[in-house]
Amino acid sequence: MTQNSTTTTTTTALNAAVDDTSWLKQAFANVQTALGSQMALATQSISHAGTMGSVNEEHWLELLRSYLPNRYEVATGIIIDSKGNRSDQIDVVIFDRHFTPTLLDQKNHRYIPAEAVYAIFECKPEVNKGYIEYAEKKAASVRSMTRTSVAISHAGGTYQAKPHFRILAGLLAPRSGWVNGLDSTFLGNLGSQSVSALDCVCSLDHGCYDCYDGSHLVVSEQGAMMYFLFRLLARLQSLGTVPAIDWAAYSRIIKA
Repeated sequence: MTQNSTTTTTTTALNAAVDDTSWLKQAFANVQTALGSQMALATQSISHAGTMGSVNEEHWLELLRSYLPNRYEVATGIIIDSKGNRSDQIDVVIFDRHFTPTLLDQKNHRYIPAEAVYAIFECKPEVNKGYIEYAEKKAASVRSMTRTSVAISHAGGTYQAKPHFRILAGLLAPRSGWVNGLDSTFLGNLGSQSVSALDCVCSLDHGCYDCYDGSHLVVSEQGAMMYFLFRLLARLQSLGTVPAIDWAAYSRIIKA
C-alpha cells in the first residue's frame, strides 16, 4: 500500500469516527425534546399551578433517576439534622441510601439526614430573579445544618472521620424568564455568597449553567440538558461517598 493510500484510509477512518458521534448527539437532543414536550403538555392541560408544578417535578425526578447510578437515591423530602433542625420541603434531593437510611417515611413523605445529602434542586416554571433567590435560600438553609462524621473501623485499622463536602444546589426549569436565556443578565442575578450560591442551573429551552470549575460555564447548544447531566455526574463522582453518620448524636434526641 502506498503512502498516499494509507493517508487516505486513515483520514477516512478519522472522519467516520467523528461522524459516528452525530447520532449520539441527536439521541441526547431527542431526550431533551421529549422532556420539554411533556412539560409543555402539563402547562397547557393542567390549570392548577400546584398540580402542574408537581407533575413537572416528577418529570425531573424520573430523569435524574434514569441517568444517575443506583448508589444515588433521588426523591422529594425534608432534610433534618441531629439538632432537630429541618428544612422546608425540597423538590429534588440526591442522597445516599446505602449507608444512610431515611427516617419516619410515610408514603412519599420522608425525612433525610443532612449527612446523606449530595445535592438539592428546586423545580420551577422558569429561571428568573425571584426563583433564583428562592433556590438560594433553600441552599443556605440546608448547607447551614449540622452534619456529623465519625471514624470507621476496618480489618486493617480505622478510617478517620471524613470531612464534609459542600452540598450541591441548583435550579431546574423548562425555560428562562429572560429573552436571551442564560446570558449576562442571568449571571448578574446569581448570588455570590458560598453558603447560598447555586452550583448549576438547567433551562430546557435555553441551555445550562454551572460553576463547578470555579468559573461561569453556560452551554446553549442543542442537547445541553444531557451536557448538564454528564457534568452533574462527574461532579457527584468527585465528591466520593458521604461521611459516616454519628447515630449516637441522633439517639441523644430520644434521651433528651
